[in-house]
Amino acid sequence: MPPHVDLVIVFRISPLKVASLSKQQVRQNALKAERQYTALIDTLNRAGLKAVGRSGENQGQLLILVTCPQNVLSRLVHCERYSDFLYGLPMSKLPSAEEDLDAAPLSPADRIRLVHAFISSTPQDGGLGIIPGCTEWDLVESVMALHDHDFNEHWIRLWTRHATVQLDKIRDQFGDSVALYFFFLTAYTRALMFPAVLGLVFYFFGTPYSALYSSLLLVWSVVFVEWWALQERILSVRWCTRGSFRVEKRRADYRPGLPWWKKEFRRLASVPIILLFASVLAVILTGIFVFEAFVTRLYKGPGHQIVSFTPTILFMALVPKVMASYKAHAKRFTDWENHAHRSSHSNSLAIKVFTLSAMNAYLGLALSAFVYVPFGESVMHFVQQHIFSGSRHGAIILERFSLNLNDTIKVGSGGGRGEKIVGKVSALNLFEADRENARQKLNPSRLQEQMFAFIVTNQVVNNFIEIGLPYVLRAIESFRSGKSFRNGKAKKKRVAFDDDSVVHGQNHGQVPEKRTKEEREFLEIVRSEVTRPEYDVFEDYGEMVTQFGYIALWSTIWPLAPLMALLNNYIEARSDAFKIATHARRPIPVRTDTIGPWLESLSFLAWLSALTNSALVYLFRPPDHELSTQMNMHGVHVHHHHHGQGRNGLAATKELLGHALLVALLASHGYLLLRTIVRRILELAIWRGSEEAKEAERVNREMKEKYIKQCTSLTRDTKPATVDAATVAGDEWEAFWAVDEGVEEIQKLVKDA
Repeated sequence: MPPHVDLVIVFRISPLKVASLSKQQVRQNALKAERQYTALIDTLNRAGLKAVGRSGENQGQLLILVTCPQNVLSRLVHCERYSDFLYGLPMSKLPSAEEDLDAAPLSPADRIRLVHAFISSTPQDGGLGIIPGCTEWDLVESVMALHDHDFNEHWIRLWTRHATVQLDKIRDQFGDSVALYFFFLTAYTRALMFPAVLGLVFYFFGTPYSALYSSLLLVWSVVFVEWWALQERILSVRWCTRGSFRVEKRRADYRPGLPWWKKEFRRLASVPIILLFASVLAVILTGIFVFEAFVTRLYKGPGHQIVSFTPTILFMALVPKVMASYKAHAKRFTDWENHAHRSSHSNSLAIKVFTLSAMNAYLGLALSAFVYVPFGESVMHFVQQHIFSGSRHGAIILERFSLNLNDTIKVGSGGGRGEKIVGKVSALNLFEADRENARQKLNPSRLQEQMFAFIVTNQVVNNFIEIGLPYVLRAIESFRSGKSFRNGKAKKKRVAFDDDSVVHGQNHGQVPEKRTKEEREFLEIVRSEVTRPEYDVFEDYGEMVTQFGYIALWSTIWPLAPLMALLNNYIEARSDAFKIATHARRPIPVRTDTIGPWLESLSFLAWLSALTNSALVYLFRPPDHELSTQMNMHGVHVHHHHHGQGRNGLAATKELLGHALLVALLASHGYLLLRTIVRRILELAIWRGSEEAKEAERVNREMKEKYIKQCTSLTRDTKPATVDAATVAGDEWEAFWAVDEGVEEIQKLVKDA
């Protein structure tokens, strides 16, 4: 059996690249590392933890293995129980006494969470303050937990056998946050069955852009969001985490004493930055869209097949850089906002990042749906005019510089100005000049092709990036490290600190004892897990919420999208489990009772779906406007608005857009009414009278009863030492309270009568 290790602290002795450092700098770094390492071991030992250092993957790295004895763990449990009761969470199932630890042992996730919080929390919250990257511990890279490989193998085996995986077991291993994500993924996948069947029926037997399908899809999205909000509440009671944000530890970067108005100002200060990056991203995406949808269609010169790949190259070259720069700025602004807790910090960052991610995901479809399909002919003609106008201006400039163009043609400039020489560009006929031929180059099935690319192709690529690419990168890294290991095996053993001598403070000159085969295998597993990246549930939530947006907002275009999403999510649950178990570090358990800002994102997308679906149905199937319906090769009806010339065409366009905006506004109000009705019905049907609702009331009542009993016991045990003056004064009026005259007065009335 390998030793029980709760956490591993990754300690950096020296920078990765030491070739550029002088001997003096290397010596100073080593002295600093020795002082900080010794202080780190002393801090852990004084707190009652057991810690020992071992060599890492390379010469500049140490791994500090930490385990928590039973008595320290019992104290941590007692402190958490006290904190839970103090802040209104008296429902924690953690044992509170040392004798209960053996009878009801902690789950692995609770044990890791308690020890990790004890090490990495600030001293004000009762922790040791060993926070990676802080000023005092700047050589501490990370604090991580090790995987339970037996559980991981069993977990993956259950997925491959298509068996049901109990979420409580996932929660016992990885904590509330990961378990809540898998519960959401499972619930969302099951909920997709309704729109998948609905889309299948309407795709083969219904009409394109059906108002009935869009209405049912809107109802489904609203019901799912409201149902999930209730499921969160039920799970928080069942898992004893309701209101867990009240006992959350403070962030190390939090600076108390900042006035509330400064906090609000800092949050509002990020809005201009978001708008700036959103504008830049919108300009880039719109430019790429125009270039891909119109310019490449009009170009027919040399290499036109290669030119068609230019928009994809531009997208891959520009958009990731803009998104990476925005995420870095969003992270700095979120840190500057001075959030007290990790949850509020993560929520603020998630909202900022998802804003631009959603724009990147949906803007292409919006441009195609509301620009390309209804007004593609006019936009194509507009692009043609600007292309040839630019060509004429270029030819005139070349002529003014007296350049010989060899091949020239003459075109009339109009207005009695005579004929001007036009450049070689027009002579070579690089772009389509005929308007009728250009109109035929429009792709009527562009929307369906885009939906297929986003729902099917992109998700296949994402699955490969999550599962296949890490294997490739790990194979390359193993090849590189294998060569360096073989060439420098003796050099790798020379670590700045000898493991046993540093820990025990003796036998500095002795060679450590030969480690057993089991210990060597265990340390190799530890070193391999250290090289993995940290798992962040943010990316997985973002992927699922973005997919929900595709279904709710745009599946009217291609009703098979929910079915494709259902098949993808069946694989996604297994790929995410495989990613956690194989390609990432073990997630640090976190207490949480909600999916956080993602619920707000789902609500916003459900509201936005009311606008987009109503606009799509109105624009592509309007009953009272001039339309021409064509049948494409796939049998999907696509409608094109015929624009008139001059003022009539402009007026018709304004009228159409105005009516579409009005329909979207009415649909927005209808959404609010629908959400209110659905929320009320689900509240009565699911929450009222449920076991979880009764449990929440019982816990609240139990907390108040305990408080009253404690107050009563304190009052009973307290004996006054002196007699109160009011009591003495009350004895003088004792005769007043002994005489009652009411009966005598009644008897007097009887005698008088």
